[in-house]
Parts: sequence; C-alpha cells; structure tokens
Amino acid sequence: MITKPAAISRRSALRGAAAGLGGVLLTAGATGCTAQGTDAMPSGDDAPSPGAAVPGQDGRRVLLACFSRAGENYHYGGRTKLDVGNTEILAGMVSALIPCDVHRIEAAEPYPESYDATVARNVREQDQDARPAILNPLAAVGRYDTVILASGIWNVRAPMIMATFAESYDFTGKTILPLTTHAMSGLGTTVRDYRQSCPGATIGEGLAVKGEEVRNAGPGVGSWLQRAGLLPARR
Repeated sequence: MITKPAAISRRSALRGAAAGLGGVLLTAGATGCTAQGTDAMPSGDDAPSPGAAVPGQDGRRVLLACFSRAGENYHYGGRTKLDVGNTEILAGMVSALIPCDVHRIEAAEPYPESYDATVARNVREQDQDARPAILNPLAAVGRYDTVILASGIWNVRAPMIMATFAESYDFTGKTILPLTTHAMSGLGTTVRDYRQSCPGATIGEGLAVKGEEVRNAGPGVGSWLQRAGLLPARR
C-alpha cells in the first residue's frame, strides 16, 4: 500500500481544450459508466449530447462526468477482478434516480488491467503533475447548472485525468458535486482540488463510498441527491 502524498493540482493552459500530457491506492472501477443492477447508462450513438440536457429538479440541468476503471482492483487489502468499475456502478445509481446527461471520460492511453501497473502509472502522473489526455472531450458544458464529477480516489486524490477534465472548461456559476469511491480516503483532496481547478464554481457536498460497499450504496446516493436538491424528498 503506497501512501505517497499527492501533489497539488495546478491550473494549466488546458482551458477550452480537453487534451493533456501523454493512479497509491486505487479503489475505482474499464473506463465508462454503465452500471450493473441499475438502469444502463447510454453510450455511443445513444448518449445524449450536451445540447440535449433535460431539466431535472427545479429546472436544473445536470451533467454526470464519470471516470471509472475495471480490471484488477483493491479489495479488503487484497485484489479482485472487476468486470464493472466501482465508480461506474455508483454513477449508474445516480443516473437511474435523476435526469442527467452522462459523459464517460475515457483516457487516450487506457490504464492497464494490472492493479500494480496502474498504481505505478498513477504515481508517475502525480509526481509529474500530469494531465493525461482525454480520448473523448466534451465540446462544452455551458448548458449545465450542476456537474457531478465521479471518480475513484487514487493515492488520496482523484486520478489526474479528472484534473484534465476540470481544467478544460469554464464552470463559473455552476455547482460541482464530487462523487468518489475509495478504500480509506473518503473524498480525498477532491474538494480542494476542484475548488482550485474550477474557479467561480460552488463546490457542494460530496459523497464518498467505499469500493467494497458500492453495491449497497443506493439509499445513501438517494439521500445525497436529496440534500443537493436534485431529488425530491419522499413524503
């Protein structure tokens, strides 16, 4: 288990483009967000375009941007093989509960199947304060009022590709909600990092779920969405 301190995110010249340079305890789920046990998230030609955002609670338009990794993962101190990443499952619960557009953040250079190889790559990216390139950048986020940034926590912080995404757009006036899966680090440094990467945005309450417990997280996800004003409270 590596507990190397994470480097602080820096603002780069990525504003307006989602390309970057081409993640230590990993707890997230292959890149993509289609959950098992919930309504499947759309992908490919079926995925909603940013211009097709459907208003949800109080007319707010929500974007769920998700980065998840399957393959060999951490599990109660050991390893397990995940066909669907933990964050992918969690994001699927969210998309089943509220109207939102889902964007799968995919790495231009996919992360390895091997847990240890991914750990080593993440250490390098954190040491270099890298911005891994995104294969499928969004054109814009202007239509959205709330953006949920979903990822695992790798060595105390979100994978560096989340910094690539966060620094690529202007989130002024929007609400950012961190959503993470983890082994023991909770939200990690996401609140601090997104506050730095998204100046002018409001960083709302985040939700952190242990990777081993993600399949039972439905009630907690619903309560979190209610507190955020995205899901009506049940009477």
